Amino acid sequence: MKNISSITKQLNDKLIEIRKELHQYPEISEQEYETTRRIKQWLSEAGCTIIPINTKTGTVAEISGKKQGPTVAFRADIDALPIQEQTGLPFSSKNESVFHGCGHDWHTTIALGAAMVFSQIRDQFAGNVRFIFQPAEETTQGAKTLIDSGLFQDGKIKGIFGLHNQPAIPAGKVGITEHHLMAAVDTLHITIRGKSGHGAIPHQNIDAVVAGSAVVMGLQTAVSRNIDPFEPVVITIGSFHSGSAHNVIAGSAELWGTIRSFSPNVRKQLPELIQRITTEIAEGYGAEAKAEIIPQVPAIQNDPVMTSIVREATQSVLGKDAVVTPEPTMGGEDFSLYQEHIPGCYFWVGTGDSEKGIDKPWHDPAFLVNDDLIPSTVNLVVEILLKSLKHFQTKEKGE
Repeated sequence: MKNISSITKQLNDKLIEIRKELHQYPEISEQEYETTRRIKQWLSEAGCTIIPINTKTGTVAEISGKKQGPTVAFRADIDALPIQEQTGLPFSSKNESVFHGCGHDWHTTIALGAAMVFSQIRDQFAGNVRFIFQPAEETTQGAKTLIDSGLFQDGKIKGIFGLHNQPAIPAGKVGITEHHLMAAVDTLHITIRGKSGHGAIPHQNIDAVVAGSAVVMGLQTAVSRNIDPFEPVVITIGSFHSGSAHNVIAGSAELWGTIRSFSPNVRKQLPELIQRITTEIAEGYGAEAKAEIIPQVPAIQNDPVMTSIVREATQSVLGKDAVVTPEPTMGGEDFSLYQEHIPGCYFWVGTGDSEKGIDKPWHDPAFLVNDDLIPSTVNLVVEILLKSLKHFQTKEKGE
C-alpha cells in the first residue's frame, strides 16, 4: 500500500491553506452556504463523489475502493460561533462577530485531508468511505437534519466515527473511552402564572417573581435529594424574565434552562421530577406553573468494538502511550444522534501546547487549534477507517 504518511506530507501545505481559508470566512449554524460550496469544490477536485442530500447546507461525499465491500463514515462539523475573534492571527475571521472558536474549521480540514488520501489509495482498499460535513452542530440541529434527509436510508453505513480537538489534552495524545464522554442535553422551559397588582399591596396579589425564585432554588434539590449521587446531573436556569415596573408585582414569569445528564434512565426520570417540584412549589405560593422539557441530544454512547478500532489505530499511528482516558464534560454533542442508528465512536484529539498559547477552552474568543497536528490526525483518521472497513468486511464474511 502507498505510504499514507508520505501522501499527507505532500498534502500538508494545501491543507494548511484550506484551514486558513475556512478560518477567515466562518459561517454560523444553518448559514454555512459558502463553506459548503468550497467543501464541495475541494472534494470534486480530489475526485470524490458528492452524494445529493436534501439540506440547505452541509454535504456528503463518498470514495469507493477497487472492490465492493462495506461502507463506513467519518463526520466533521462545519459551523462557527457568533463570537468576535480575539486571537490576533494574521488570518483572523473577516466576518464580523463570527469565529471558528471551537475548531470546526480544523475538523473540516482533517476530513478533507482524509478524503484526499482515500482518493489516492482507492485501488488499495475494498468498500466505501463516506465523509459527512455536518452543519449546525452548535445548535444541535445538524445531525437531526441530515438523518431526517435520509443519511441512513440506504442502510449501507455500518459504522461512524468523529473527533473533536481538545486543548485540555496534550498534543500527541488522544482521549478515548467507552464510558462517559459528553452528556445528554435537554432544554427546560418554565412558565409561572400569578396575579399582578400594586407593589405596595402584596397580600392582594400573587407574586410570580417570588414563586419563580423559589422554583429556581427548589430545582437545586432535584439533583441533590432525588438522583443517585453517583449519577452526574446538572440543572441550570440561565434565563429568568418577569415584571415590567419596579412598583408592580409581576403576574407571570418565564424561565429557561438546560439539563445535562449521562444515564438514559436518569434522563427519563428528570421530566416528571422537575414538573413535580416546579408545580408544587409554585402552588405553595398560590401560583400555577408548567415545566416543559425539550429534548435535544442524548449522551455520547461509544460502541465497544468501534472504540477498540480507534484505540488500536491510535497506538499504531501515534504510539502505544498515545491513548489517554479523557475527563468527561457535561457539554453535549449531536454526534450521539448518529449513534442511535449505527455503532460509532467519538473521541478527542489532544491539541494542547501552552508554549504556543494553545490552552484556551472551546468558545473562548482567543481559542486556538494546533495546525502542526493536521498530518498526524489525517493519518489517524485514515487508519481508523481502513481498520473499520476490514472489520466489517470480515464480519460480512462470517469469519
